[in-house]
Amino acid sequence: MDPETRIRLELTAQFRTELRRFVRRTKVVTAQMGLTTERYDLLLMIKSAPDERSTVTELCERLELRQTAVTELVKRAEEAGLVAREQSPRDARVSLLTLTPEGERRLMQAWEALRDDRRSLGNAFEELRRRFRAWTAGS
Repeated sequence: MDPETRIRLELTAQFRTELRRFVRRTKVVTAQMGLTTERYDLLLMIKSAPDERSTVTELCERLELRQTAVTELVKRAEEAGLVAREQSPRDARVSLLTLTPEGERRLMQAWEALRDDRRSLGNAFEELRRRFRAWTAGS
C-alpha cells in the first residue's frame, strides 16, 4: 500500500472511531434521560428550529428520514408527552411541532450531560483536520 493511501485510511479510521465513541455515549446518556437517540435528535431539531417550531416535512430534511418514519417518531414522542402539535397560522393543513415542558427538560438534561463529549469530539475533529492539512501541505 502506498504511503498516501495508508495515511488517508488511518485518518478515516480515526474519524470513524471518534464518531462511534460519540454516538455510543449519546445512547447511554439519552437512555438515562428516558429517551432514545432518535427522540433526542427529534427534540433537538425542534428546539433548534426557528421559533422552536418545526413541521414534519422540515424534520424529514433535517433528520434525513422518510416522512413515514418521522411521522411515527413524532406520534410516539407526542404520546410520551414530549411533543405537542399546534395548527400553523399560515396554513391550516400544517401542524407545527413544539416541545412540551417535559420534552424540553429531558432534551436539555441530555444536552448538558453531553457537553464534554461534544467538546472531545470537536477536539478530535480539529486534530484530524490539523493532521490532514499537514499531510496535504507536504504533498
